[in-house]
Amino acid sequence: MSVISHPTQFQYQPLYKPNQVLCGMGQTAIVTGWTVKSILAKHLELSEYAAIGQLYSPTRGISLLLRNLLLNPHVRFLVVLNATQEDRNAGGSQCLLDFFQHGFRAGKSDTGREIWQIESKITGYIDREIPALILEQLRHDFEVREASAIDEAIAIVKSFAQSPLTPLSKEGKEREWGEPLEFPLSQTIPEILPGDRYGHLIKGKTIAETWVKIIHRIKTTGTIRPTGYDGQWQELIDLMAVVTDEPQKFYFPEPNYLPCDRAFIKEYIPQILDDAPYREGVKYTYGQRLRSWFERDQIEQIIQKLIKEIDAASAVMSLWDVRDHDRGGSPCLNHIWVRVVEDELSLTATIRSNDMFSAWPSNAMGLRALQQYIRDEIARRSQYNLKMGCLITISQSAHIYDDCWENADRLIQQQYSRIIRERDYFDPVGNFLIEIEDNQIIVKHTTPGSGEIIASYSGTHPLKLVRQICENSPAIRPDHIGYLGIELQKASIALKNKQEYIQDR
Repeated sequence: MSVISHPTQFQYQPLYKPNQVLCGMGQTAIVTGWTVKSILAKHLELSEYAAIGQLYSPTRGISLLLRNLLLNPHVRFLVVLNATQEDRNAGGSQCLLDFFQHGFRAGKSDTGREIWQIESKITGYIDREIPALILEQLRHDFEVREASAIDEAIAIVKSFAQSPLTPLSKEGKEREWGEPLEFPLSQTIPEILPGDRYGHLIKGKTIAETWVKIIHRIKTTGTIRPTGYDGQWQELIDLMAVVTDEPQKFYFPEPNYLPCDRAFIKEYIPQILDDAPYREGVKYTYGQRLRSWFERDQIEQIIQKLIKEIDAASAVMSLWDVRDHDRGGSPCLNHIWVRVVEDELSLTATIRSNDMFSAWPSNAMGLRALQQYIRDEIARRSQYNLKMGCLITISQSAHIYDDCWENADRLIQQQYSRIIRERDYFDPVGNFLIEIEDNQIIVKHTTPGSGEIIASYSGTHPLKLVRQICENSPAIRPDHIGYLGIELQKASIALKNKQEYIQDR
């Protein structure tokens, strides 16, 4: 077969997530997984590649990637970089390779949506709107190569750039590349109830329970806004999540509805606890920032600090580097504070930007592992045998990306009502005893432990009494307020009708 010897240049035009793609004029698309795409771009000419983009998720990213390739039929080569521990944890690069090698079949997503399921050990989806025949043609038309290192990927791309570009048909005419193909893209638009934008408190015994409550809160009242990476997210600002009783080896529900499993967490925890050497293309790991980035082992520092001064309020670790403003790539996890109060060690983490659906559960488990490590090291090296206290995360931007809205709705439908039914009704604010004496409603506020009376309210108007109680006890649970309103109304009716009132009857 004859070929045209002169180079042909094209212009890659991504329709989906265009701001996340570096576009060139060649015929090779490069998928970098979690490796920073600009690292490869600086070693290549624009004529040597068509597009360079990262791939984080096999269920959220592959379908959009394939849609962009179908819109740019001049692209014939694909290089997939599968190089880092993050790539192996997420599985996006491997799942994409499996699509081209093993194909796909009809299936359903976790939410019951009809999709093409990639034939892979890693769960990966492709939109059913793209016909199977087109996907098979795409698999057939591409030459796909895997690279396990940046240098290898660059060498493969350059070799493709040196190969003949536009083949001729048997008749000696330039082969038609075909027309760009675009297919409908279904979108889920959430229904939003009014609510506060700033400042939210969510508590749960386990990370799993707390996560479901977080997703419900964001999906119910979160503001929809555009992201910096194309698309939209639904967001609440300054969301504080408090996990009170996560077990040492972590709780995973059965069946597991979390976006991570034990195997993933086992691989993820060292990224927080352990130092790591610098690698080109990898921005950082949290462990690197904590252990060596500032030429100090901050984890070791606070262990020693607390052993010397167990009630210190300055056991602080920072992952934010002031130089991050200039070079980009700033960490999402910014600040960690460890505190010991009444022989209980708690950990508070500030996260500036937090993907609450896909990332928060693993973030929380990694931080809990760090909390456990600090507690255990203090116990090993000193006389302090501390209890594990709460894990607190403060997510300054707590958001769910639009490609997860459908899965979030499904999670809420399946899990939220069950979790709410299983909750206990303990209120750390205390209890309220209601009686009728001398033609007055008397409310006695008692401590949650010993039952000592710490305040007393009297009157004949239920609403006024509820307002007084809430003014003096602003942290009272909302369902406790509702209960008081019902009981005080019953007491008011009994008082007017000169009937006997007994609380809870």
